[in-house]
Amino acid sequence: MRVAVISDTHLPRGNRALSPECLERLAVADLILHGGDVTEAAVLETLGELGPLHAVYGNMDSAELRDSLPKEQVIEAGGARIGMVHIPGPLAGRAARLIARFPGCDAIVYGHTHVPEVAREGDVWILNPGSPTDKRKAPTRTMLELTITRGAIKPKLIDLP
Repeated sequence: MRVAVISDTHLPRGNRALSPECLERLAVADLILHGGDVTEAAVLETLGELGPLHAVYGNMDSAELRDSLPKEQVIEAGGARIGMVHIPGPLAGRAARLIARFPGCDAIVYGHTHVPEVAREGDVWILNPGSPTDKRKAPTRTMLELTITRGAIKPKLIDLP
């Protein structure tokens, strides 16, 4: 199973847009995860047209999105359990806090920082896809692809133009 993971798209705003490469990767994925800060419901609807989609709301999302999306959730994909939340809290102790917040998960996806993270803490992947539209302090725009085989997750960070 191939899972495309994005966060912090902040669309529509200014001249931001998802790159053709990002859109292509989303379209061929078996599942799309969005870690929050979509911003507007119409953008989430467009992403949902590309394939099955799960998302959590972020601090910059419209009231409509906050009313329709969960703050956090756990999804099952390819035999793996993946926790999702937008704001992970302070850097100090982050991994331990996230693992405690999502017991029994094989991976935890978060957003908010715009800084990608692919880290292994014990048996759990701690994953932040960065942002495909607004890199801020990160060196590039990014997203994640997860290959899940019989519950085993193999993450890959993708640099985007």
